[in-house]
Amino acid sequence: MIAFLILLGTLNGVFPTDSSPTVPEPRKTYTNPLGNITRIGDPYILKVDTNYYLYATSSANGFKVWQSSDLVSWTEKGLALDKNNPLNRWGKGNFWAPEVKFYRNSFYMTYSAIDTTGKMKIRIARSSEPTGPFINWSPPLFQKDDFSYIDSNLLIDNDKVYIFYVKDCSTNIIDGKHISQIYVNELDQNLKTAIGEPKLILTPDQEWEALKNDWKWNEGPYVIKVKKLYYLFYSANAFNNPNYSVGYAISSSPQGPWTKFEGNPILKKNLNLKVSGPGHCCITSSPDNTEFFIVYHTHTLFDKPGGDRNLCIDRITFKNGKVEVAGPTRSPQPFPSSARLKTTHKNK
Repeated sequence: MIAFLILLGTLNGVFPTDSSPTVPEPRKTYTNPLGNITRIGDPYILKVDTNYYLYATSSANGFKVWQSSDLVSWTEKGLALDKNNPLNRWGKGNFWAPEVKFYRNSFYMTYSAIDTTGKMKIRIARSSEPTGPFINWSPPLFQKDDFSYIDSNLLIDNDKVYIFYVKDCSTNIIDGKHISQIYVNELDQNLKTAIGEPKLILTPDQEWEALKNDWKWNEGPYVIKVKKLYYLFYSANAFNNPNYSVGYAISSSPQGPWTKFEGNPILKKNLNLKVSGPGHCCITSSPDNTEFFIVYHTHTLFDKPGGDRNLCIDRITFKNGKVEVAGPTRSPQPFPSSARLKTTHKNK
């Protein structure tokens, strides 16, 4: 009888005194920069199931890794790649810009470091776990010439793998100018050998890219395919300059031709917010995959831009071949969307 009366009251729009409708819990916020992570650069985030892994230029001995379940709170997990591991023993310094992709049941890290010739070269390391240990897998790529190569990014596209990378301005001198340029090569299926000749796809040619300077950069490539278009994000200007910024280009093919967005840069300094040098980005998604986020670094010391940088994320959207970034931000932002948001009861 009691159960019947409760049911009858509910059907008539009268709720029991100890029950009330549920409403979403007030959404938590985050504020850039994240996690008190400083003295890093070139952040890259890999999403694996319900966890995220952050890699960055971060150690003289290799690369640190951090773990998170929400993109905001991070826990350091040690060295993902250690140059002193007896199975590695490569790289004399300048361990830069690690990126990790999952491919054929393993995790592959691309990175660059100084080799025995004194030039920067690119290697690929492999691990069975996203936290490492990563062990060198490929021989150094593009080692048959005297150029330095940095900032490598893998794109796994159907049955092919492409590597995007930078011929560094330290050794790439054209008409007396030091110029960093972005190239692409296909890789073999084992990720050990580049196929064919390097193909130049981006070079500094927009006004914001400091064209009048003797040193100029297009670097930090990151490629993502959204629907039928490929988006190549890149950075220009010196890493230690407040004007270091992010632009993008689009293409219908990984090998181009690539067309830069006329409205570049899409992420740049903000003096009012004391944001300096936002750059070297990648893209990831929220826990429930309903939002895209751009991951990037900014200078930790606004008044002293340099190699000490921190971790930031902001929302980014793709629509009709154009990209919009809701940033850079320094004010509280809603947490990345999650299907596991809690609910709470609110009294009428």
